[in-house]
Amino acid sequence: MSTGTRDLTDTVVAVTGATAGIGRAAARLLVAAGARVALLGRREERLAELVTELGAENVLTVAGDVADPEVNRRLVAAAVARWGRLDSMVANAGIGSYGGIMDMTDDEILIMSGTNFLGTVWSIRAAVPVMREAGGGDLVIMSSVAGLRGGAIEAVYAATKFAQVGLAGSVDRELRAEGIRVTTLCPAAVSTEFAIGAGRNEGDAWLEDVLTAEDVAAAVVATLQQPRRLRTQLWALRSMAEES
Repeated sequence: MSTGTRDLTDTVVAVTGATAGIGRAAARLLVAAGARVALLGRREERLAELVTELGAENVLTVAGDVADPEVNRRLVAAAVARWGRLDSMVANAGIGSYGGIMDMTDDEILIMSGTNFLGTVWSIRAAVPVMREAGGGDLVIMSSVAGLRGGAIEAVYAATKFAQVGLAGSVDRELRAEGIRVTTLCPAAVSTEFAIGAGRNEGDAWLEDVLTAEDVAAAVVATLQQPRRLRTQLWALRSMAEES
């Protein structure tokens, strides 16, 4: 009996925060699944590397800051101009920093909030008009288990992740009837460049026991491959070695 799993061949997926970690891994797995990907990131050299690796026929890139609404509109416009459509937006860009409530500077807090929360808002707002016109699509928001229960050394970071979870729930209730699915992925610790130098250190032994970027990227692909008759609203992921 067929499960109705969606074939991603020739679908078009935009991914923010694509130059490292989960975003880069998602780009690779999506292309392997047959999708075309539009990638947003701040590091032009890494975007160029992905084009070389994955093929210019499969990838387009936009360099810029996800906290800028115009950059998000450029990403969506580039995907539509190249491939005529946008099926999915993966709002993945994010930054982290760990410490007490007084340990971050004012500027660091503003940058984190602009990237993690407002960047997600701008990505969604850029994608929704195109999806409405097409009659549906997928919005995948990369939050965190910190958005479900914040820890003692991550108050501001957790607040941005709680904001993403709240945003996703409201947008799901707003857009479901128009065929737009909203999924929030909430991974626990992931072994990536995330927060290195801001609460994490290169070579920390505990990073060997947590999720990999590919683990979470596989969840992105699985979400998009779900048959259109169902949706996963909230998905928390932890490694088997990590306590809840």
